[in-house]
Amino acid sequence: MTVTAKITDDAGPATRIYGALTIISLALAAIMLPPLLLDQRRLDGIGVWLKPMKFSLSFCVYFATLALVENRLTPEALNGRPMRWTGMVIAGAFIFEMGYIMTQAGRAEHSHFNETTPHHSVMYMLMGIGAVCLVCGAAVVGWVARRDIHARFGPALREGVFLGLTVSLIPTLLIAGYLGRNGSHFVGFHPENAPVIPLFGWSLATGDLRPAHFLSLHAMQVLPIAGLLFDWRHIGIRPLWLVAGIYVLLCLALFSQALMGLPLIRL
Repeated sequence: MTVTAKITDDAGPATRIYGALTIISLALAAIMLPPLLLDQRRLDGIGVWLKPMKFSLSFCVYFATLALVENRLTPEALNGRPMRWTGMVIAGAFIFEMGYIMTQAGRAEHSHFNETTPHHSVMYMLMGIGAVCLVCGAAVVGWVARRDIHARFGPALREGVFLGLTVSLIPTLLIAGYLGRNGSHFVGFHPENAPVIPLFGWSLATGDLRPAHFLSLHAMQVLPIAGLLFDWRHIGIRPLWLVAGIYVLLCLALFSQALMGLPLIRL
């Protein structure tokens, strides 16, 4: 049987919300380019608008991934309650997260790790809840994709989508949870002018939790691509589980390295 709850007779055409959110995220990145170039204010040594732009581009990749999945689902799956409710939750979390990040950028204040006032503490807590909704929402989409037997997936791609959107849930929540409680990206002291990896800003002097977090988040792209390649080469499904297991172990290894205060690469 196909996934999801029973569809009512008056259910409209299949709603593809993630394609729309992809376009909105890309538009936000474009909108923030002028202030990034013109606003001279800096926070932690970088322009105040760089962070919201990076987040909007990250959301663009996230939503584009979900859009590619939803475009292969059947209308019945798309109109089912799991996809409808998940889409609304994810859209709400996205609006809140980007709204607060952009507001704080306009004020030249931190959005993350900012608990300087009760208001900021509450907002930071709500951002954490929103992030959990985004990760769990992706897992629901992966579950729907696996259950929708008439979706346009090859066997390995279906499994790759499922693994990428669900197996990444545990290491992502583990690493992100510790990151939020740690109060900083760094484990150990990162001197003000210490070297960092260009573009990413990851420390080359001390432990940095962001590489492990980055890797765990992007399982939702890596494992579906692996599944697509496996279908193309007629490799089968079982080796994909081995790839997923190795990927999770690599995430945990980078996490452990950061906890020991060791940078990803030491110069």
